[in-house]
Amino acid sequence: MANRILISVQEEIDSPLWLDNVEPFVDLVMEKFGFDGEEISILFCNDDYIRELNKNFRGIDSATDVLSFENGDEYEDEEGVWKCAGDIAISLDTLPVNAAYFEQTENDEIKRLLVHGLLHLNGYDHEPEHIEKGVEPVCEMLVKQENLLKELKNESVIK
Repeated sequence: MANRILISVQEEIDSPLWLDNVEPFVDLVMEKFGFDGEEISILFCNDDYIRELNKNFRGIDSATDVLSFENGDEYEDEEGVWKCAGDIAISLDTLPVNAAYFEQTENDEIKRLLVHGLLHLNGYDHEPEHIEKGVEPVCEMLVKQENLLKELKNESVIK
């Protein structure tokens, strides 16, 4: 069974020109991670919006790059039974800031954020470790993330 990927953009901001390229990339990553018959939603937003999410759900009053919210509910429609894997929110304000910090393209950074969010929806966690410039990760989630990004280095979301 295929997966469902629902993509939206916060009303107050313009849709990125590359928005149509997100679904094929996410579908590829979901397949590699073994998602099957699952639904996810991805919201692209600004720093103010993701800051509110971070404050309300994690008690952290600051913007961040990506947040994931696992769900696990199931529902049935005419196509079958779907598992709601969860929701991902990505700040488009933080995307270029992170790309500059990591000295990489915005394409590489959006791929990292999408893979990172999907790993969280697949049950992985990295606390307290985070990706740092020039530091090789050691926790399972971040090693898996970086290995998949190397494998998908020729894929493009932002062209």
